[in-house]
Amino acid sequence: MAAPGSGDPVYLQQPEEGRYTALSGVCTHSGCTVNPPEDGRFVCPCHNSCFDAATGAVLQGPATKALARFGITRTGDQLHLGTETA
Repeated sequence: MAAPGSGDPVYLQQPEEGRYTALSGVCTHSGCTVNPPEDGRFVCPCHNSCFDAATGAVLQGPATKALARFGITRTGDQLHLGTETA
């Protein structure tokens, strides 16, 4: 999925039935694209920053800011990515 306006990668996840989360795939340290989630973490291949896959929180630096979150709405069986929420 891509972020509205920028086209940056966004990871959409379903942590439980009927609930969805969307996190930016862009590392807040240097702008590299993080790897897909593995073992509950996103890892940036550029400088090894780690982020919690459920919340986007920083688990290991050098990044100091969490991954951006996006709003998601559902209409029938369609999901729609909203704007960045923080």
